[in-house]
Amino acid sequence: MKIVQIKVANFRGIAEGTVHFDGHSVLVGDNNAGKSTLLEAIDLVLGPERLSRRPVVDEHDFYAGQYLTADGQAIPLSVEVIVADLNDEQLRHFREHIEWWDTNAKVLLAGPPVEGTDAAGVGPALRVFFRGAYDAEEDDFLGNTFFALPAPIGAGEYPTFRASDKRKCGFLYLRTVRTGSRALSLERGSLLDVILRLQESRLKMWEELLVSLRTLPVAEKPELGVTTLLAAVQASIKKFVPSDWAEDPHMRVSDLTRETLRRTLTVFMGTGVKRPDGSSYAAPYQHQGTGTINTLVLALLSIIAELKQNVIFAMEEPETALPPHTQKRIVNSVREKSAQALFTSHSPFVLEEFEPAQIKVLKRVSGVLTSVPASLPPTIKPKTYKAEFRARFCEALLAKYVLIVEGRTEYDALPTAARRLSQTDPQYFKSLEALGVAIIDAKSDSQVAPLGNFFRGLGKTVFAVFDKQDETQLALIRAAVDYPYESHMKGFESLVLQGTSENAIRRYALGVVADGDWPQHLIPVTPRADSDSASIANALSQYFAWGKGSGQAADLLASCAGWQEMPEYISSCLHGVFRVVEPLPPAPPPSPAPPPAPPAEAAAA
Repeated sequence: MKIVQIKVANFRGIAEGTVHFDGHSVLVGDNNAGKSTLLEAIDLVLGPERLSRRPVVDEHDFYAGQYLTADGQAIPLSVEVIVADLNDEQLRHFREHIEWWDTNAKVLLAGPPVEGTDAAGVGPALRVFFRGAYDAEEDDFLGNTFFALPAPIGAGEYPTFRASDKRKCGFLYLRTVRTGSRALSLERGSLLDVILRLQESRLKMWEELLVSLRTLPVAEKPELGVTTLLAAVQASIKKFVPSDWAEDPHMRVSDLTRETLRRTLTVFMGTGVKRPDGSSYAAPYQHQGTGTINTLVLALLSIIAELKQNVIFAMEEPETALPPHTQKRIVNSVREKSAQALFTSHSPFVLEEFEPAQIKVLKRVSGVLTSVPASLPPTIKPKTYKAEFRARFCEALLAKYVLIVEGRTEYDALPTAARRLSQTDPQYFKSLEALGVAIIDAKSDSQVAPLGNFFRGLGKTVFAVFDKQDETQLALIRAAVDYPYESHMKGFESLVLQGTSENAIRRYALGVVADGDWPQHLIPVTPRADSDSASIANALSQYFAWGKGSGQAADLLASCAGWQEMPEYISSCLHGVFRVVEPLPPAPPPSPAPPPAPPAEAAAA
């Protein structure tokens, strides 16, 4: 079973939106784009334990907090999910509610009777939905889940999609905050509870445990003072109530109900610390390190997947507190063990494990949620993508702003210059990392426009820094990017050498020689303290040509004392990016002019 479509209306930050899934997927987008909300919406429909929360929804679950119209009518909240690729057991169980999904057209076939059910890409599917609203008579928020078929007749109701039905779907949502608090407890809906249900294990320990806890003495030693205090409370109470009321107040470890024990009991694990007597010290599961917790959760998910065989996992940010290689292992393990895995992530290492079409870029504007699959960038072949472009592409997908440069030298030099200027002149500059700007090397000026169109199509704000262009190419770039910065000359290294101050060039050149990094084949033009400016510039030009792409231009810019020593073009570009991302606050309106004086006062003046 796999989720193929979700429609959301009036839920939290989403006024409306439809997202399609093609198997395993990872959701990316700006903060508050709707990634977690989308998974919460799926859980509202498919989560077996989700409706046990009371109220099922509240004021803040409605878009902009609006659950009533101006005339007091309830505004409904709805989420519809379509699942396909049903197995034989699910087909039998849901036989009265089956529809037909066209994978190619991404639509349900109309019916009955349904035509074209034997066509390629068409298969049985299940459409279910949640509907919630405010009930004025009850002064409460009500909601439930339903099958979309069969449709009700007259004033009838849709058939209820019950918790037992949802368990047939095998959906499990692992929230980030849930990991440490519920995974290894016996609370209903925890990972251990899910495993026990799948194993059809009925816990028989409750009665024996309750009897033991009822007889367990707690704070009953007189010297502790608790029993004396409780006796005083009892004496005071009996002045107001019959003598057989409030008898024998004493303490117990909990409410002594199954539900309290389920919430209280948890797994203890060794911490690796030894007590003075040589015994190992154990602490509650949630007190372990975050990386250990996430790894243990992965182990529990593996057990669930092996028991269920057809499970849909949804997981928020699997990268939390884990090194890159563990992030990759978790993602791949979850995918291997599930029918479908849905992730949200801010990690390029997670994104690298997905094909571009499996990466869903979410964008939300005025409450409308849209989704764009991140196909391969133009002119990038699959082999090139896997070999060298993948990491940079994934970083750009996670950023709101993208800076396209036309070569490796600019790719190294511009972020270096921005970092240096953020140190020397922080009121005018910030590092590109601090601004959230990802850099993409287009490899040539002819690829700047295609990449600009591609990233703008994904909803990114696109900057481009490039050499002097002919009119045709310049027009293409200007049409493709939001903020084009054209140099006044060809060749970035030449621009750096001609634009950097003489003092900075001399200081850098002599430093390279002093550090022993000057190449042997350029010994005849070695810069010296008594060399004139033209000789040093010529020597550095040959040095840059020899080490092109090795970061020498970036090293020169890093040695500058501030924007006054850097090329004006570079500092202007970086200041422009800074002001786009962090614009100056609007100027306050001018003070209103005083009203003209009355005629009598004017005459007196």
